[in-house]
Amino acid sequence: MVVLAIALFFGLPGSFSFGEVPIYQVDVVNEYPHDSNAFTQGLAFVDGKLYEGTGQRGQSALRLLDLETGELLQRKNLERRYFGEGITILDDKVYQLTWTSNVGFVYDKESFTQLSSFYVPGEGWGLSHDGEYLIVSDGTSYLRFLDRETLSEVKRIQVTDDLGPVNNINELEYINGEIWGNIWYQDYIVRIDPDTGAVNSRVDLSGLYTARRNRDAVLNGIAWDAENERLFVTGKLWPSLYEIEVLD
Repeated sequence: MVVLAIALFFGLPGSFSFGEVPIYQVDVVNEYPHDSNAFTQGLAFVDGKLYEGTGQRGQSALRLLDLETGELLQRKNLERRYFGEGITILDDKVYQLTWTSNVGFVYDKESFTQLSSFYVPGEGWGLSHDGEYLIVSDGTSYLRFLDRETLSEVKRIQVTDDLGPVNNINELEYINGEIWGNIWYQDYIVRIDPDTGAVNSRVDLSGLYTARRNRDAVLNGIAWDAENERLFVTGKLWPSLYEIEVLD
């Protein structure tokens, strides 16, 4: 397995603290093929299946992929006017945001048939759920919680760390009582307390994929296989998807 180095303390196992927030290294457990043309905006792993939401107008889609081969198994294209963003799966439904169109879509998980749409105030970035509420990021330091039935906002939290508000929160995943979030143009994940918004740690992924030829090829995409406790990450336009283990 490959141990990724953390800046300033290359090669140290486990974690160290930057200010009051510890930073963790990871092991790469497996590497899988990923479509290097996919502008990854959302990732989810449910019932042994890998789902991906992609962006860019004219290229945005909801996709079902084979984890082992990266093969595209199923696809639902968005209309050209929409820029796809984060996805999540709850109650056999797939929810997908769009960036600046103020709309999200709800699909049947098996057929990808669109069931409904819902209003998204402001911008749509990342999307996850805690089993009760949908959780939405919009590029600011705030996360909004939506009622799963009405899809209206019921509460919000501001994400903060030892330096203050944390902006540009992007792709989200809810993992074992924490909200994990990519930060746009940053090579780390923040782990957020869903009650207070406090960042309790960071996961450094700066050594994961370094051969980037495009400024937009940033880390983005977190999926948690709850059944087997596997963590997957990728990025926009990345040729690989990684299964990683965070080192305590």
